[in-house]
Amino acid sequence: MATGIPPKNKRNKKKIPVVLSYEGKEDVQSILNKKSIFFEKVLTINNMGKNKFFFGDNLDALLFLLNDGLKGKIKLVYIDPPFATASNFVNRKQEHAYSDALCGGEFVEFLRKRLLLLYELLANDGSIYLHLDGKMAFVMKIIMDEIFGEENCRAFITRKKCSTKNYTKKSYGNVSDYIMFYSKTSKYVWNRPFEAWEYDNMLEQYPCVDKKTGCRYKKVPIHAPGVRNGETGKEWRGKLPPTGKHWQYTPEKLDALDEAGEIYWSPTGNPRRMVFCDPTKGIPVQDIWLNYRDSINQARKTTGYPTEKNYDMLRMIVNASSNPGDIVMDCFAGSGTTLEAAFETGRTWIGVDDSIESLKAIMKRFTNGLERYGDYVSAPSYIQSTLDLSVKCPFEVWAKKTDIEIITELCKSKQ
Repeated sequence: MATGIPPKNKRNKKKIPVVLSYEGKEDVQSILNKKSIFFEKVLTINNMGKNKFFFGDNLDALLFLLNDGLKGKIKLVYIDPPFATASNFVNRKQEHAYSDALCGGEFVEFLRKRLLLLYELLANDGSIYLHLDGKMAFVMKIIMDEIFGEENCRAFITRKKCSTKNYTKKSYGNVSDYIMFYSKTSKYVWNRPFEAWEYDNMLEQYPCVDKKTGCRYKKVPIHAPGVRNGETGKEWRGKLPPTGKHWQYTPEKLDALDEAGEIYWSPTGNPRRMVFCDPTKGIPVQDIWLNYRDSINQARKTTGYPTEKNYDMLRMIVNASSNPGDIVMDCFAGSGTTLEAAFETGRTWIGVDDSIESLKAIMKRFTNGLERYGDYVSAPSYIQSTLDLSVKCPFEVWAKKTDIEIITELCKSKQ
C-alpha cells in the first residue's frame, strides 16, 4: 500500500466536523446536570467488598458515581450494550435476561447519554471500548467522534464472532462485529498486546538468518516518502535517498546501526535495515481479531447468560489498557466476563446491570464458578444458600431501595 505525504499546510487547514442530527438529541449540559438517584448497599459478600455491582438503570448508576467521587478515576471502560435488534434474550433456562427494544435515534440517544457520563468518569489517561455489530457501529462511530474526538479513535476493530455460517443463501455470512477503541486524551495507558508466534508464520515474516548470531531477520527500507532539507535529506555513505524520499534516520544514527551489524548491504550496494525477530514477544495484535469467537462448544464453560463474550478477549483488553490496581468498569455487565477479567489481572471493578439474570450470572461466576455448556443433565445452581463459600472475588451489591427486598430474597434462596 502506498504511503501518503502529509501536506505542508496541514496546520492551517480547518477540518469541518461531522455531527449526527436526529429527533430527541438532548443538550450535553442538561444530561450532565441530571439528578442522581441514591443507591444503598444491599450486602457485602464475605464482608470484604472492594468491587461494586450496581443493580439498576446504568444512567442512574453513572450519575451516582459522578457525584460519589469517581469523576476522572476510572481507567478503562468496556461496554457491550444491546445491538438494537428489537428482540428479547433469554438464558439457558429460557428465563428472560434482557430486552433489546430500542432502535434508530432512540437507541443512539440512549447510548449517547451514557457515553457522555462515561467520558466524565474516565481518567485523563483512560480508554473506552464500545462493542457493537454492523447495524449501529457506523452510526455510533460519529457519536464517539463527537464525544471523545476523532483524533482519539485508536482503532476500529473487526472481530470474527462465530464460526462460518453455511445457511446464508442471499448474502455473505454474518460472522463479524466491531469494537471501537477510544482514549480520552493523547496520553493513555497502553501495554501493547502480542499473539504467540506460529512457526510457519515466523519463517514467512522473517525469512533471513544472520550467519553470526543465527537469529532470524527481515530487510526493510531505511528511507521514507517526502523530501527533507535537513540531515535526513543529505548524502550518507556516498548515497542520496531515492528521488522524492528521505532517510528515516540521521546519518549518525545510520552509522550506529551499521556498526551494530543492523544494516544489510546488497551485492549492488543497496542498504536495508535488518529487523530481528524476538520470539519471546510474538506478533503485535492488529485490528482484525480472528481468535476471540463466542461460538459455544460442548466443552466450554459459561454462566448460561445470552451474548456472553469471550473471556480471553476481555482479559487481553484489560491488560492492554489498564494496569494492576486500576478501576475497570462495565456498565452493561451481563454475565460479568469483564469483571472477572479485571479481578483475575489485579484490577478493581465496577459493574452495572438492571437484569436479575445478570446479577445471578455474576454471583454464579464469582461463587460456584462456570459450568460446561453441554451439561444439560443437572440444572445449574446459580446462588448458594450461604455466599461465603468458595468465594473467589468478594464484592458489594448496591441497589435502589425499591430493589433491595428482591435482591435480599434472591441471595437467600437456592435456584
